[in-house]
Amino acid sequence: MTDSLTHMTAAGSIASAPLEKIALETYVPPAKPSLIGLSRAELAERLGTIGVAPAQRKMRAQQLWHWIYFRGAATFDQMTSISKEMRGQLEQHFTVARPEVVAEQISNDGTRKWLLRLPSGDAVEKAHEVECVYIPETDRGTLCVSSQVGCTLNCSFCHTGTQRLVRNLTAGEIVGQVMVARDRLNDWADRDTPGGGRLVTNVVMMGMGEPLYNFDAVRDALLIVADNEGIGISRRRITLSTSGVVPNIVRAGEEIGAMLAISLHAVRDELRDELVPLNRKYPIAELLQACRDYPASSNARRITFEYVMLKGVNDSLDDARLLVKLLKGIPAKINLIPFNPWPGTAYECSDWNQIEKFSEYIFDAGYSSPVRTPRGRDILAACGQLKSETEKLSARERQALRAMAMTD
Repeated sequence: MTDSLTHMTAAGSIASAPLEKIALETYVPPAKPSLIGLSRAELAERLGTIGVAPAQRKMRAQQLWHWIYFRGAATFDQMTSISKEMRGQLEQHFTVARPEVVAEQISNDGTRKWLLRLPSGDAVEKAHEVECVYIPETDRGTLCVSSQVGCTLNCSFCHTGTQRLVRNLTAGEIVGQVMVARDRLNDWADRDTPGGGRLVTNVVMMGMGEPLYNFDAVRDALLIVADNEGIGISRRRITLSTSGVVPNIVRAGEEIGAMLAISLHAVRDELRDELVPLNRKYPIAELLQACRDYPASSNARRITFEYVMLKGVNDSLDDARLLVKLLKGIPAKINLIPFNPWPGTAYECSDWNQIEKFSEYIFDAGYSSPVRTPRGRDILAACGQLKSETEKLSARERQALRAMAMTD
């Protein structure tokens, strides 16, 4: 065992860590709820509560759907195809509020990280916050979305995993992150840019939280994101990443149909037990069988296995050989992730030469093995670094950041 891993085990931080954390709070809806995150049927149901006749509800719900999810309307006044009287009724009872941008950081490489405050019925002092990251590339723009406030799990190499689990996000709060990104990037249906096309082309459920421990809200949100009459991001451009909640993996394929990514990170149970403690509940063999059973996986819809490169821990050629052996028969690609350091971690990133040897072995065995280019490291926006660092700011600093965000 390596020095860094032995040191952490000896300290008791890994061996004694529980597999899952218990949520500390539950969602408290605001007095005037937002319609964001509602399906067409749910929109029709809400319209019924304010007196819209049954014969009108389906048509009115479709109008709302178009304005909210296709046009990105931020107020009811913008919904000009809806009568002024109806807009007044909607304004009286509902909002189309998104999460509030508390702070925006822009990396040297163009990556953007937003700290988002979630509307709720709690006092402002108790409002919850999550982080969302936009990564622009030449052929795509990827939005990394959170599913929980904090994280359910205790993965030892992940900064987010050191944060307490406050609560699950609602479907509206998950969809709201996509809408905030489109707002900030001017990326709605009528945006006027020389090149045309979308800036947010891909969504990855890889932010704060374990998506499959918030299954219903994640499912409902991603079905809205994928709807081609609204936000319209193809399911083949939506990736759901899990640390291995085996009972919900096949269900995700059946009910969501997004691309699947597995946070694997180790090829032996004894090591994965320490890196990803959930492995003690769902060991590698069970996890890989769920991947084999995942609906619609094929060479065109390969499962991505994420593998963080930790110096002297999981980066030997013996690890690479066993990884290839374990994945035999699974349509797969392997994303090698150089470890992104964060304050207080005992791990180090593998040497670049070792990462290249590891990648070359996997490639020669017939698997795609791209090395993920670290993005946003300077603003702690890279993989495994999200932890709402703004929590540590003083009240005065937070107020100043909110004022800056409002003037952008």
